[in-house]
Amino acid sequence: MTRCNSGTLRLWRPRGPLTSWLQTGHIGKVSQVRSSPFYTQHHPKTFKSTHYPLHTVTTPTTTTTTTVLLPTRSYYSTAIMSSGFSNTSGVKHPDPYKEANLDTQVSTQTKLDDLSKFMDASKFCMMTTVNPKTHQLVSRCMALAGQENGGLDLLFHTNTESGKTDDLAADTHINVGFLNNSGEWASVSGTTEIITDRELVKKHYKPHLKAWVGDLGDGIHDGSANDPRIGIIRVKMATAHYAISHKNIAGRLTEVAKGVVTGDTAVVNKLREISEEEVSKLRLTH
Repeated sequence: MTRCNSGTLRLWRPRGPLTSWLQTGHIGKVSQVRSSPFYTQHHPKTFKSTHYPLHTVTTPTTTTTTTVLLPTRSYYSTAIMSSGFSNTSGVKHPDPYKEANLDTQVSTQTKLDDLSKFMDASKFCMMTTVNPKTHQLVSRCMALAGQENGGLDLLFHTNTESGKTDDLAADTHINVGFLNNSGEWASVSGTTEIITDRELVKKHYKPHLKAWVGDLGDGIHDGSANDPRIGIIRVKMATAHYAISHKNIAGRLTEVAKGVVTGDTAVVNKLREISEEEVSKLRLTH
């Protein structure tokens, strides 16, 4: 526990209920603990950002209150947080690339349609899940097998005995990221369900799947559409972010070269975002 110049107490890694922990020799008698909004502290040496809910603590022997910063969760990030490292004057947008390229002049349906076309054209993506044992993110290349509801739901073949299905059984949250050789990309986050319905599997089955799951020689696990190991991962979109280009390679190179000389931000992509609210509205019509 350390005391800041401001008089604020920082309490690190408490055990047990907050009030009991404060009373056990740390602050003394506590009559009230009131929660307030989050405070974020960034540690520059480790790139570790810790989020603290602010608790106002009132003791019966004083007429003043003490604010306690209680750490609840941490994550590592290589991104520089604007709250602690921004050198901008506040006159201009701190992220000029996003400001210059963000496309907000299209309808939600157009955003979904263009995203769907891009994913179909890209075909391959990196699917990221959470390993339930190590809690580390794991990515692997996957081929898009199909789309449902206009692109709101994505389908991928899977061997139901594989590690990724074990990951998703423990944590259904997922991200799939598409990238083409022109630098256009898409990121779709959502949740998943594993489908073993044979009609859906047969609808999207391709003979080359046998090369991936193999024939175990028992007459059942033979890599065919009837192989019970073959299932479908359905990714249900929650949010999406993507960038498609509205210029050819020559046009983009010209924009970048101009930016190097003049300091102007290169306008090379259409950055688009589909929010949770927009996805919910789209599902009403798809």
